[in-house]
Amino acid sequence: MQKVLLSGNEAIARGAYEAGVLVAAAYPGTPSTEILENAKRYKEIDASWAPNEKVALEVGIGASFGGARVLVTMKHVGVNVAADPLFTLSYTGVRGGLVLVVADDPELHSSQNEQDSRNYAKFAKVPMFEPADSQEALEFTKLGFAAGEQFDTPIFLRSTTRISHSKSVVSLGERPQDVPQPTLERNPAKLVMLPGNARRRHFAVEDRLRKMAEWSCRQSFNRIEKGAGKVGVITAGVSYQYVKEVMPDADVLKIGLVYPLPEQMIRDFAANYETLYVVEELDPFIEDQVRAMGIQVIGKDKLSICGELTPGRIQKGLFGQESPTEDNSPELPPRPPNMCPGCPHRGVFMELNRAKAYVTGDIGCYTLGFMPPLSAMDTCICMGASIGNATGISKVISAEEQRKVVAVIGDSTFLHTGINGLMDMVYNQSTATVIILDNRITAMTGRQENPTSGYMLNELKTYRIDMEQLCRAVGVQHVKVIDPYDIALTRKTIREEMARPEVSVILTTRPCVLVPRDNQERRTPLYVDHDKCTGCKACLRLGCPAITWDEEKKKPNIDKILCVGCKVCQQTCGFDAFVECK
Repeated sequence: MQKVLLSGNEAIARGAYEAGVLVAAAYPGTPSTEILENAKRYKEIDASWAPNEKVALEVGIGASFGGARVLVTMKHVGVNVAADPLFTLSYTGVRGGLVLVVADDPELHSSQNEQDSRNYAKFAKVPMFEPADSQEALEFTKLGFAAGEQFDTPIFLRSTTRISHSKSVVSLGERPQDVPQPTLERNPAKLVMLPGNARRRHFAVEDRLRKMAEWSCRQSFNRIEKGAGKVGVITAGVSYQYVKEVMPDADVLKIGLVYPLPEQMIRDFAANYETLYVVEELDPFIEDQVRAMGIQVIGKDKLSICGELTPGRIQKGLFGQESPTEDNSPELPPRPPNMCPGCPHRGVFMELNRAKAYVTGDIGCYTLGFMPPLSAMDTCICMGASIGNATGISKVISAEEQRKVVAVIGDSTFLHTGINGLMDMVYNQSTATVIILDNRITAMTGRQENPTSGYMLNELKTYRIDMEQLCRAVGVQHVKVIDPYDIALTRKTIREEMARPEVSVILTTRPCVLVPRDNQERRTPLYVDHDKCTGCKACLRLGCPAITWDEEKKKPNIDKILCVGCKVCQQTCGFDAFVECK
């Protein structure tokens, strides 16, 4: 049996392959993105990016109803978008197994909130497995398909940032040779969720949860690891790894199926201890259910409900001690996030700042427009919210202030959930301006393809959505298309459209500088002619990482390795000090 080193995300993709998955769908979102990027390596799996998580799940549901095994992946906030079909899928059940991977992000490494997706499992009544390492990530993925088909249910597989991105040794298996051939099979009483059908299916949902809770008590993924027998710990996921490090002598009930919980197994385990801990990240999900059984435990009264756990945090929280294994190295200097050198969005935010716009922002690389020195973003809620936020604000302020409101959204985010906000804006006659930053890629999560890129996940060319036509099709009468590297035009267009007392869209078109596609022109780096430079620091207000300040000379320099020659700095200099390298 071959053994390899895999991340949790790589292992999940491999598990899908070994389970006989035929279809995989997702919208990229850290920390889940690499699952689908690895799934596409297996020619047997039709892997594709969807415009959003709801569509990804709906594609998966259709493939499942056709009899195929399906993998759908997303980050935790993506489940919010996919919740509508998810809750009804719980009622219909599946035909081919459907595993929905959700990657939570404790500590908010790359997210706007810290929600605990285990609550969705309970809310939607969908069973959830939670692996503790890459081997379990592979095994639980395969198990999810088998259990889902056995109990006629979709299955959640919950990962977290540490599981998704950490690597451990995995034993590889083979793909089954007897994967069923998908066919059409009609069963409208089960799959058409009219109230009469849905009422009957609700009883089936409750029955399967009861049966799965009993079944899980006999399965090896829920196991008791004996220690010294003095204290007991109930734990799951990556927290299990920390518990084994901090309390190596404790008796541990390691739970693999976190919903529904193995109640009888927990009762039998808890009866042996006067001191019982529940160690879990984020919400007291397991703890609250154990307390509801009448079992007293120590948990979130000692451990934080916010952020991720570490061995040191557990050691300090439970025992008031500093962990000798905790990293006590000196803190590194802060490294604020920043847009890349040559990012086509930099000049847009500079001009929005100068125009004193009230900017309702969105989720993407361009959210960094909030950071100084650009400092040109006032709100950011979730994918696609910028346009609706702008409409709402415009409803309640004066006509003079309405002209300051500008929604900023990226191309992938616009197609994800922003287009509905634009339709509402037109329909209800808003006055705000919308700027769509079309860089032809989903840059924030690692440059994944989307319907504006002209490429699919498998890198084959496809139809590229025409954003200008799309905006006009929903009724926007004033659509301006500009090159954001042209600062004078960008300034003029932004101010003109802000002054317009009706809906308008500015579409900035310039590919992400990190995507060498479509024959992007090669640009010559610049340097600073110190003889012309007055040291006014106007260029520093761009926040470009390629521009540094020479404290001794009191003048800027350009790092030729970082500079991509966008010439935005050249256009902001009033002294012609930025010159092309020869």
